[in-house]
Amino acid sequence: MEDPEPIDFPGDKTLLLVDDDEPFLKRLARAMEKRGFKVTTAESVAEGRAHATHCPPAYAVVDLRLGDGNGLDVVETIRAKREDAKIVVLTGYGAIATAVAAVKIGATDYLSKPADANEITAALLSRGHDLPPPPENPMSADRVKWEHIQRIYEQCDRNVSETARRLSMHRRTLQRILAKRSPR
Repeated sequence: MEDPEPIDFPGDKTLLLVDDDEPFLKRLARAMEKRGFKVTTAESVAEGRAHATHCPPAYAVVDLRLGDGNGLDVVETIRAKREDAKIVVLTGYGAIATAVAAVKIGATDYLSKPADANEITAALLSRGHDLPPPPENPMSADRVKWEHIQRIYEQCDRNVSETARRLSMHRRTLQRILAKRSPR
């Protein structure tokens, strides 16, 4: 994440970052502070909800999957306390259903990881229904598919048979996919 120009904010600069990936959270916090945000970080749903309740931020970036639950719970808390907040939901497992759920609950935008600080800033500061520009290097369709399979595989405690059943695919096909390297 490169050094940006600080942003001239029209008002409140508070930003809540909620992510359980500590190195990513620290990098993003530094990058957003350089852009002029007043950053508060949280590594869990409970911590994020506590910050949102006591000091509702003007902006928030919330990871969808957190160790202690779903980041949408944090989005709901922020939206209940501050209707004008701009909220971006991040996830490593992009899916249409979760994007729709995030927007219905009150998220302003939805970005797939790895999203950099420039993409996140553009999403946070977009006006109205303007869409931010498309990412420079979006994940390929093969990579998105691979990420989804890996997520389900992990959620099934690395049980190939159970993962194959849940994905409605043949077990041997899944084993071949899991044996390959991740696509770019």
